[in-house]
Amino acid sequence: MRRFLLAAMMFGAVTGAHAADMPDFLRGSLPASSTPTRNWDGWYAGGDVSYSSASVDFSQSLVGLTNSIFRNSTLQQPTSELSALNKANTQGTGFGAFVGRNWQWDDVVLGVEANYNYLNHLSASSSNSIGPLAISNPPGENPPPGFTDVYSVQLTGAAAAQIKDMITFRGRAGWASGNFLPYIFGGVAVGRMDISRSVSSNVSENVYATTTNALGNTVTTLVSSGPVPSVSQNQSQERTNNFVVGWTAGLGMEYMLWNNIFLRGEWEYVKFMSVENTNVTLNSVRAGIGYKF
Repeated sequence: MRRFLLAAMMFGAVTGAHAADMPDFLRGSLPASSTPTRNWDGWYAGGDVSYSSASVDFSQSLVGLTNSIFRNSTLQQPTSELSALNKANTQGTGFGAFVGRNWQWDDVVLGVEANYNYLNHLSASSSNSIGPLAISNPPGENPPPGFTDVYSVQLTGAAAAQIKDMITFRGRAGWASGNFLPYIFGGVAVGRMDISRSVSSNVSENVYATTTNALGNTVTTLVSSGPVPSVSQNQSQERTNNFVVGWTAGLGMEYMLWNNIFLRGEWEYVKFMSVENTNVTLNSVRAGIGYKF
């Protein structure tokens, strides 16, 4: 019995010694963070530099012009479905400034922010020709029995867009951890753009007559052929300094560098409403520095 008690006491002493040497998290408690959470509450302002990639969809840019050329004609409906131009991508740099206000509850940080960015040489263009396309008896065309009206339509167009600058109004939500503040945001964007587009149409009409001869054979004969001046036109349109509304969303990270000075990095996506049948989207990455008052 005495040997058993002695062995038990020795085992307990060894176990206690090993437990004292174990890390804190293995003994049931996490070590306290050595970096206290920063106070992000209050007003702040700063500046940033950016790199942006724009995708400009010109596929429907000529529709407004072709609708004007072919209005009140049987060719308006079929030509409105033609897509002569393509998408284009462009990249550019920029710079800007931001100002905002944070409210903090423990580790949760909510805020609002206004952000302005100037975009340097962010422009794209597209040009192309489609046709000649043969359009037979378009809707609304009522030739006499046995006759077929065939229109030969060729469109040549070009379009260009330049995004000059933009301002965004955002709501933010972040989680403060030590010196770091990761956040997400979303809101409204207003961009300033120059848009231009032009199209040239060349249309001719052939009239065919289909008859059956005495032998029972079907014969198709060209009755008339010639241009159609009323819908063979040139149209162009240019609008400068258009203010275009859109929406924005993204995420970022801020780091309190020293006292009230912080660094920022973020990614932002912006989609603008269609302007002159042209659609623009932006992806931007930014690096900035700010000061919390």
